[in-house]
Amino acid sequence: MTSDGEQPPLIPDQRREQLLKHLRRDGVLSVQQITRLLGVSHMTVRRDIAELERGGLVFSVPGGVRIASTISTEPGFLDKSEVEQPQKRAMAAEAARLVQDGMTVYLDAGTTLLAMAPALARLPHLTVVTNDFTTIGRLMDAENLELVHVGGRVDVSNRSSVGRLAADTLRQLALDIAFISTSSWDLLRGTTTPSEPKVDVKQAAMASAAHSVLVAGSSKYGTFGRYRVAPLTAFDTIVTDTDLTDAAAEGIRAGGSSLVLARP
Repeated sequence: MTSDGEQPPLIPDQRREQLLKHLRRDGVLSVQQITRLLGVSHMTVRRDIAELERGGLVFSVPGGVRIASTISTEPGFLDKSEVEQPQKRAMAAEAARLVQDGMTVYLDAGTTLLAMAPALARLPHLTVVTNDFTTIGRLMDAENLELVHVGGRVDVSNRSSVGRLAADTLRQLALDIAFISTSSWDLLRGTTTPSEPKVDVKQAAMASAAHSVLVAGSSKYGTFGRYRVAPLTAFDTIVTDTDLTDAAAEGIRAGGSSLVLARP
């Protein structure tokens, strides 16, 4: 204690552990609430949040911070197709720049990767492999492309194939790039999903590819599902949008992946 009986101020590590303790209890807190709880300035709170976010422990929200949140289900194709369209188009454009003529590329199921179809259709000699039925439909008339659908059990809600049969097909292929989608991702858990049948397909595509690219919106960052797919360090490149915070971006880059921030 200090000479007047007051507790001495906490060192930064102690203060951040207290912040994590409060967040584990409440889920989300405003900066103003944290200043009252810890008895420190707004500037100190924001420094602590940034430090914890660089480590993937917390996630900034407007005016405050939250702990990682779990998802138990994924939205279906129709619901996903109606949201964040400018961000999806921007991410798809950046991802398509990684593709060169003559490659064999895998497009995972998802509306963001579906948005890559017009750019890929313009390449004269390309093989596109996918588990997504809508992607196959969009590319069906592109006579310059060779298309491979991996088959397998049908996930009607997401209009894609999942499970062991789809994964077995992918294991027979040699891919140049696998573009992987995800419903949830963060620095500590990597990419995750609440749908176990999707895991084997995504992992098989990554194992068959010379390069793996994660394409995922920042709105999904800081959430996690029950089943792990891959750590972020397993991806050569991560494409997301510019709403990802600076602290989160620093943490991801520190892991060694190339990070591309697409501006809508």
